[in-house]
Amino acid sequence: MVEEKEEIKLEKTSSLESWIPKTPLGEKVLKGEIKDINEIFEAGYIIKEPEIVDMLVPNLKSELIFVGGRTGKGGGAQRIPIKITAKMHKSGRRFRMTAFVVVGNEDGLVGVGKGSALEARTAVEKAVRKAKMNLIRVKRGCGSWECGCGGNHSIPFKVEGKSGSVRVILIPGPKGLGLVASDEAKKILRLAGIKDVWVKSFGNTSMRMNLIKAIFNAFKNLYLFER
Repeated sequence: MVEEKEEIKLEKTSSLESWIPKTPLGEKVLKGEIKDINEIFEAGYIIKEPEIVDMLVPNLKSELIFVGGRTGKGGGAQRIPIKITAKMHKSGRRFRMTAFVVVGNEDGLVGVGKGSALEARTAVEKAVRKAKMNLIRVKRGCGSWECGCGGNHSIPFKVEGKSGSVRVILIPGPKGLGLVASDEAKKILRLAGIKDVWVKSFGNTSMRMNLIKAIFNAFKNLYLFER
């Protein structure tokens, strides 16, 4: 197990060593002119290279969202992390894999991304790269009237997000409450660094991709009052 972790770390390091920036922002990060990712958010730069995030946020973690399904042993649907779609051609069926990934550092940074390819591994890699380029900063606080500790364990106020038919409402919770949400919703909340919150959801929440996107949209809406 230790050997596997070391191999992954070496692969990441070697990819950064061979990285040649293609954008002015990437050149600034490589030269050391920008040393903190918060400088990018404050300046309003758009991240177009995932290596920028790899260099500035080395402790980033990722989680696969279970967006696919297959027939279970008892006849019901079993959730899997890869969504498989098929197209009919003259040569037969051609399958395509789709993955949906959430990345975050569990300390106020989170991003989501979707990737499609002919192979599952390639789809996951694409999704991770896109998630890193969609990284946002999450405003945290203690907006619960039951707590008022002034910490960063929850969100500062009630907020709403929407994606497709799914609508979610995030409500600040007191310290010790935990994440009152579904297992898939907990993944993005945990990676964003939120420990206590209530989540109310409406619409077709079985479409988990829209559920996660709605929560991601709610995180963005935490900054509406600053505009």
